[in-house]
Amino acid sequence: MVRRVARLGDLLSRIERVLDLAERWLERHAGARLAPAVAARHVAFRWDAREGPGRLVPIADPQAVDLADLIGVERSVAELVRNTEQFVRGLPANHVLLFGERGTGKSSSVKGLLPRFGARGLRLVEVRRDDLLHLPDVVAALRGLPQRFLVFCDDLSFDDGEPGMRELKAALEGSVEALPENVRIIATSNRRHLVPQRISDNRAVRVDENGELHVGEALEEKLSLADRFGLILGYYGFDQPTYLRIVERYADKAGLDVPRERLHAEALRFALDRSGRSGRVAKHFVDDLAGRLALEAAERT
Repeated sequence: MVRRVARLGDLLSRIERVLDLAERWLERHAGARLAPAVAARHVAFRWDAREGPGRLVPIADPQAVDLADLIGVERSVAELVRNTEQFVRGLPANHVLLFGERGTGKSSSVKGLLPRFGARGLRLVEVRRDDLLHLPDVVAALRGLPQRFLVFCDDLSFDDGEPGMRELKAALEGSVEALPENVRIIATSNRRHLVPQRISDNRAVRVDENGELHVGEALEEKLSLADRFGLILGYYGFDQPTYLRIVERYADKAGLDVPRERLHAEALRFALDRSGRSGRVAKHFVDDLAGRLALEAAERT
């Protein structure tokens, strides 16, 4: 009897392994549709197109960002939050482009929406630029679900004729099939117009007999992509006082007991070595300082 029970347990274990393998195979090869239970359980996803037709993979531990940490860009963050509030409530809301200098908080602003709105049904879907060819499949996977999905393209830019640009333009505006009301696209970029503008593009610009300016087809094509985002928010570089305010906030959150004069002096030297002031540089400086202070304390004991 005991032997039969052991054999049955072994058989059930094997069946469970087979079912698990079958489930993984189906996830990879049976299409991209996101299961409602998975959409309800997770707040962030990544599109994975390495095997099969592509699928949405849950991100177990998405980076948590406090929007209050984003000093110096409060106006843009407030506009982003307002648009997201409309979207979560089921009201009209725009696709969003966040552009500006490196390290000013563009990506952090997007990530900071999850702690603010995740409990109310907001979900973030990260799609790499190289995977934008699959954008119609991503949208199809989200259609009809009760949650509200922001399809997030980080650090977006295109060279002329690069794959994925056409799919993005069609999704924003221009496809025969309307984008689902539970999906909006949000992108960050260092470029305002996403595509580099060349001197040759301006050679076709002309003024007609009525004094009206007409841009060439190549330039018009490049400008039209960014214009399809209904909300465009700028993130600009910081002056020294703003940079030091950011340093102070991160230092206070890290619990660093450092005189302000020393904190400011070291933060400015750190920024000088990095050839720039930004929120990212401020965070890196505080992390570095916190580590050095902890190491010094450990060596004294």
